[in-house]
Amino acid sequence: MFERVVETTEYLRNKVGNRPKIAIILGSGLGGMVDYVENKIVIPYHEIPNFPISTVSGHAGELVFGTVNGVEVLVMKGRFHYYEGYDMKKVTYPQYVFKEFGIETMIVSNAAGGANKNYVPGTLMIINDHINLFGTNPLIGPNDERFGPRFPDMSNTYSKDLINKAKIVAEKLNIKYEEGVYLGSSGPTYETGAEVKMMMAMGADAVGMSTVPESIVANYLGIKILGISCITNMATGLATKPHAHEDVVDIANQTGERFCKWIAETIKEL
Repeated sequence: MFERVVETTEYLRNKVGNRPKIAIILGSGLGGMVDYVENKIVIPYHEIPNFPISTVSGHAGELVFGTVNGVEVLVMKGRFHYYEGYDMKKVTYPQYVFKEFGIETMIVSNAAGGANKNYVPGTLMIINDHINLFGTNPLIGPNDERFGPRFPDMSNTYSKDLINKAKIVAEKLNIKYEEGVYLGSSGPTYETGAEVKMMMAMGADAVGMSTVPESIVANYLGIKILGISCITNMATGLATKPHAHEDVVDIANQTGERFCKWIAETIKEL
């Protein structure tokens, strides 16, 4: 694993002169953030040694290097999901590459279902904690101390400092937001009504099929994390119609302008 990560990282270093400290992962329908990136260098996933390939509609499958508000960034336009058939090491492989490349801060976004009755589609939610219902953990298996400790602490997975900075920026831009707990499960089916009741009882405010494995590994690697969910639909039992991925992407696109402005200004503050 370590040797594969080094090979991938060396390939990227030879392709670009950029040395960003901030990485951004864009969820379904949130790819418009790339329009805010200047001086772009785009590398398709299929050209990168050892990198998986995104197979989901709304995930372009590109690494984008460039600047946002004069700050160098690395953007993942498209992520990998457990439900695509990848094992957890593949799902979280980019986070290992981030660390080796020199990334210190990861901004992770997703499209999620609302499990809080006070939310509506289009709500932006800062993630302050998560619940792992994937039924597995990306750190299972032999541990390589070159990456991180055997038993990583999870008490400050989503950086309180980064959350406070994001709140200050949102208030300055007059962007409304919520703050809550994201619950991740494997998918690809949407949750049943009974499952959503259970999730709400557990304290979930938003539910989705990503982010948790990435955050576990980034935290393990010592990368600071800011997480933002775009509530694209209400979860089963709270929704007024059946779920469709096309609707998720559509609402995310509609919310994209507020999301992108928020992230771009927050990057400048970081």
